Formats: sequence, structure tokens, C-alpha cells
Amino acid sequence: MKLSVIILNYNVRYFLELCVLSVQKAITNLDAEIIVVDNASSDDSCMMMRDRFPEIMLIANSDNVGFAKANNQGVAMAKGESICILNPDTVVSEDTFMKILTTSEKLPNFGIAGPRLISGVGFFHPESKRNIPSPLTSFSRLFKIRLGKVRNYYADHIKATTIGDVDILVGAFMLIRKKDYESVGGFDEDYFMYGEDIDLSYKIKKKGLQNYYIGNVPVIHYKGESTDRNAEYIKRFYGAMRLFYRKHFRSNWVLDKIVYLGIGVTSIIQSFKKHHREKRSVLAYYLVSDNHQLAKLLSGRLQKEVKLISLESAKKFGFEYYELIFDNDHMTFGEIIEAMQLLRKPTMTFKIKPQGCNYILGSDFSDGKGEVIVF
Repeated sequence: MKLSVIILNYNVRYFLELCVLSVQKAITNLDAEIIVVDNASSDDSCMMMRDRFPEIMLIANSDNVGFAKANNQGVAMAKGESICILNPDTVVSEDTFMKILTTSEKLPNFGIAGPRLISGVGFFHPESKRNIPSPLTSFSRLFKIRLGKVRNYYADHIKATTIGDVDILVGAFMLIRKKDYESVGGFDEDYFMYGEDIDLSYKIKKKGLQNYYIGNVPVIHYKGESTDRNAEYIKRFYGAMRLFYRKHFRSNWVLDKIVYLGIGVTSIIQSFKKHHREKRSVLAYYLVSDNHQLAKLLSGRLQKEVKLISLESAKKFGFEYYELIFDNDHMTFGEIIEAMQLLRKPTMTFKIKPQGCNYILGSDFSDGKGEVIVF
């Protein structure tokens, strides 16, 4: 088998369904499988998977065993020569896996490959490509200062739409050969959540392989949806960074204390920011579709008229607060992803109506929790 796609889910039933639908389209012409690992979700994620996707392997954990252990469970069951670690709050194009597999096979000393991740409003996620977050790199980022020749946290030397070697890739989408994954012990289970992708990327580099950013392959990542970014998130994220430093950068204690202090200050600031973000007020809704009945249903649910529109007409929009709803029965996932990048602007938001589903979903902010509207 060529590829196994491992999707770890926790309480994001609707985003998971959309993700699986997109992955199914993307593996149509590949010898591939999908494995979903559920970390004891309290919603109906498992029921949905069994009802709608009975052919897909589902590993339903009775406890939340964390990101690392759950993904390792999925990889242990995988039959593919390559594996793709994929977040449930992602959407791939019909040609995503074919393109990234074909590209990676031609790259010298290939270790891990990652795509260009874009937000739910079409903007590039800079964490798609990162440098090794040494204490000095993190210090520079936390306090927004340059320290001589210390590299930036983000790999800014590689343009967003190009291909290049990079130190660290993001765990929302990581393509790697199964034998290489297993040779470094997979995800380190000392991490419960966050930091695992940094650790794995670093271990692969230490093994002598090279990680690659594939900037010509865009993938939607509703960053923040698969994790509620509350105080517990902040605590776990920065705790994971401390663990990474202890494992790989045993520098002098003075520098460590300064960096950890900066991490603590940043976590407080981020927590404060979270409570001061307001939802945008939408001036008008537009549905990219030819389905008049769907427009009528959505108008009733949103309590505001939803007008049918073509993509060509949408390109003429100014900077009003409009929301575009993409009908997946009318557009492919690839067309939706392309349209989001083409039409992105600070005042535009997007939702997707998945094929055969009675809801729309999306995210109004690049780093905010998503929204699901059932009708």
C-alpha cells in the first residue's frame, strides 16, 4: 500500500466529517487507507464515523491518551509505505496527496514533507515552516528583538509558495515514510499535546534526513479548532516547549530562566487577548452554488437573505464585510481552496457546505475557534 492517512480526533465531529470527505476524494486514485483515532470524544464523532464511513478503520480510545500516543496507535496499524499525520480540522484538495508524494520522492535525502497551510479565511500560516526553536530563537521571538545572527522562529528564507528544506514542520500535516517514523520512535509520548511535531522534525534531522516545505500544495487548517485555546492550552503548549529544551538544549540555567520567564509573560498576554476578540458582523451572505433551495434554507437559518453568486462576480467585491458560502456539491475541494486564497481580504469570511451534509462550517479568524451552523 502506498499511503496511510492517520487522523486523530477529539470532539470535532463536524470538522472531522469534512476532513474525511476531502481525504476520500484525494485518495481516489491512490492505493491508500484512512485510519481515524478518536481520543474519547464526548460528542457523536464515533457514531458519525461508524454510520457514514463504516469502511474506514476507527480506533476508539476509552481515554484521552494524548496526541503522541494516539497517533502512534494509528501508525502501528498502518499498512502504507508512507504515512500522513493529519489534523481533523484540515481540508485537502483532490490532488494534495498525489502532488506531495510525487514531489517528495524526487527530493534528496527526504525525511518529512509538509504543505502550505492556510487559515479558514485564506491567509498563510507562517508556522507551516519553522527553524529549530532553540532558547535564543524563542527568546528573540518572544521579545520581538533580533539577536545578531540568531535565526527567526519562522523559516522566512523560504517563500510561502516555493519548495525548500526546512528544520521544523507542523503536526497538522506531516508526510513521512513509515520506516523513518518508526526508526526514531515515532512521536515522543513524554509529550501529551504540543511540541510533538517539533520533536519529531528534530529527531528526523538528527538521523541525517532532510525535512521539506512544499509550498505549492495548499491545505486549509482551521487552526484552533481541534484545540480550545484556553488557559489549559497555553499551559500545555509552553510546558511542551520546556520539555523540548530539556531534551535537546541543555544550555546554561540563566538563559533557560530568561526564556521561561518570557514564555510565562507571553502566555498571560495571549490569555488576555483571547477575551478581547469580537465576532465580525456580516453585512451580506452569498452562496457560490446554483442550488436555490439551499439558499432558501440558509436564509431561514441565518435570518438574513443568502444570495446565489458566481465566483466571477465575487471577485468584484470591495472591502465590505461579506461572507461567502461554498457549496461542495457545486465546487470541488480544490476549487474551494483556490477561491479562498484568491478572494481573501481582511473583511471577507468563508464557510463550506460539505457534500451531503446539513451544516456549514468555517472560521472567521486565522487563529480562532471555528463555527458550525446546522440547518
